[in-house]
Amino acid sequence: MHVFVTGASGHIGSLVVRELLDNGHQVSGLARSAASAEVVEAAGAQAVRGSLDELDVLTTSATNADAVIHLAFKHDFTDYTGAAASDLRAVEAMGAALAGSGKALINTSGTALLATGASSPLGTETSTIDPSGARAPSENATLALAGNGVRSAVIRLAPTVHGPTDHQGFIPTLIDHARTTGQAIYVGDGANRWPAVHNLDAARLYRLAVEAAPAGVVLHGAAEQGVPFHDIAQMIGTRLGVPAVSVSPEEAREQLGFIGWVATLDNPTSSAITRQQLGWRPEHPTLLEDLANGAYLS
Repeated sequence: MHVFVTGASGHIGSLVVRELLDNGHQVSGLARSAASAEVVEAAGAQAVRGSLDELDVLTTSATNADAVIHLAFKHDFTDYTGAAASDLRAVEAMGAALAGSGKALINTSGTALLATGASSPLGTETSTIDPSGARAPSENATLALAGNGVRSAVIRLAPTVHGPTDHQGFIPTLIDHARTTGQAIYVGDGANRWPAVHNLDAARLYRLAVEAAPAGVVLHGAAEQGVPFHDIAQMIGTRLGVPAVSVSPEEAREQLGFIGWVATLDNPTSSAITRQQLGWRPEHPTLLEDLANGAYLS
């Protein structure tokens, strides 16, 4: 099938493009810049110049494709509400273009929407998300499209999608902070848990979802239910030769901004339903294995 992918040149999107091409699909990818277009075309896909704010480009591209995978997001943590609003408009535009077609629209959300604070219950695909979360409206709008003739589904990704192409995510930020300050930080006792998934396993999940996910389902891109944050900080510290140090939630937010808030969350997440529905079997290194084997710290 012909799949239109937004965020096609990103650290997850570029791997999704490769996964789709390797499995016989055709791909067109949204490219905001000439550099991004070069990345998409070098992979063997067709580049579509445009941005999330160019709704006419999104509508036309969705209409011309057999399915859509939506990965693009404005990662502007200084205006996260604005970024989420832009994302919702993009989803609504593409959803309207696909209405009544039976085509797939696979959107991206996050398991962090399930976190209730410093101690959270295990989140599953059927768990109710926090409606106040910035990305909740986009997730809900996507699932609602199932009632309008769209094979829509949401993949909630773990906050840590790790691997060799991850250069700007949470883990690189924590590593850069540790290098700069001489300490790898965690909050409190560091018992709060972050789910994690290797980006190659995540790419396979997107391909399986666009091929076979039923309409209106939520899927979880979490290979590990929850890695204690202390263990993450300890591994970073060990690799850099700096101590792992406990800080307060306020200090974490002061030092890391938005990511400091995420660092306080306890987000244990199951993907059992996803694995059963799609036969997804994560097989690539765990987060701590990636940190230990030089994927981030050579």
